[in-house]
Amino acid sequence: MSSSWKGKVVLVTGGANGIGKAIVVGYAVLGATVYFVDVDQKTGKHLESDLKEKGLRANFMYCDVSKEGDVIKVINHLEKQEKAIQAIINNAGVSKFKPIEDLQFSEWESILHTNLSSVFLFSKYGSRMMTRYGSIVNIASTRALMSEPNSEAYAATKGGIVSLSHALAASFSGKNIRVNVISPGWIETGNYENLREIDHEQHLSKRVGRPEDILKACLYLTDPENDFINGENIVVDGGMTKKMIYES
Repeated sequence: MSSSWKGKVVLVTGGANGIGKAIVVGYAVLGATVYFVDVDQKTGKHLESDLKEKGLRANFMYCDVSKEGDVIKVINHLEKQEKAIQAIINNAGVSKFKPIEDLQFSEWESILHTNLSSVFLFSKYGSRMMTRYGSIVNIASTRALMSEPNSEAYAATKGGIVSLSHALAASFSGKNIRVNVISPGWIETGNYENLREIDHEQHLSKRVGRPEDILKACLYLTDPENDFINGENIVVDGGMTKKMIYES
């Protein structure tokens, strides 16, 4: 697997915090020019400044990924700055667990457009900058495969990402653009040290996931040498969705 991304361009959505931040930092450390978008301007600008102080190439842009106009502005800006994009990581997402009888249609729409429509928009407009080859990785969730109560909106968007991704893989097959999915399980983005032993032990891997676990999967899927992996959904959850659970 290629260890350097020097001279390559990566676009990350939802890159200011959590998993997205780990992805931005990871690609930048490997030499990529990283453009990342978020609605959290303060945190995004701080991360950009911090990475640039370390001599890394990171560029933050405000973007409401649920709005087509914002997405078009981002891509138009990139077209003025770069010749091509080699990878797009669609990571932006929101959740709201609420009983369906209390979930407003406006809330449903907001989650749908932020989580799912954003993948469509960045794939549609971003793919035009993938001139020789490209890799799109869309971050879904294990909730595309299994559910908890009151998660209808979130689950629907994550299931939609999985289906949309293999459709995109088929549509982009003639353009040398691969599209894959990563479905994270429990990835702790807060204070990892505060987790309990039972939190770790319930996983087959005996630990809760970290944002860097998703970064590693992104690096694998976006490596040009791994061009036979296409339209796939890779679950990164420490084995939780493979664990058979019975009350003893």
